[in-house]
Amino acid sequence: MEDVKILICDDSILARKQLKDIIRRCGYNTFLEATNGEQAVALYKESKPQLVFLDIVMPQMDGVQAIREIRQFDPNAYIIIVSSVGTQSQLKAAILEGAHDFIQKPYYSSTIIQIVKQRFEGR
Repeated sequence: MEDVKILICDDSILARKQLKDIIRRCGYNTFLEATNGEQAVALYKESKPQLVFLDIVMPQMDGVQAIREIRQFDPNAYIIIVSSVGTQSQLKAAILEGAHDFIQKPYYSSTIIQIVKQRFEGR
């Protein structure tokens, strides 16, 4: 668990805090935080986290473009979109670019816990 890194990218500090609080309940505590897609891409390339939670609508670079750039760098990147806004075409584009799943805000903590456990514990 100590070497597991999770990248959380959202322009909302509250959204990032909520995700971290939920994931900590699973025993994971190493987080990278980004406020936009550009930061997310840079952090991913620098640290290669095992799981990415990514918003779609953000300043500077949106989530779809960030997925594209992360997946060009690492085709095996495991990316989950967590967003409250976004058009159907943006969500479709995110999945086509390689996002593994989409979670709509507001979400249940149990959904996040299930994703984390499935990714790292095979459950």
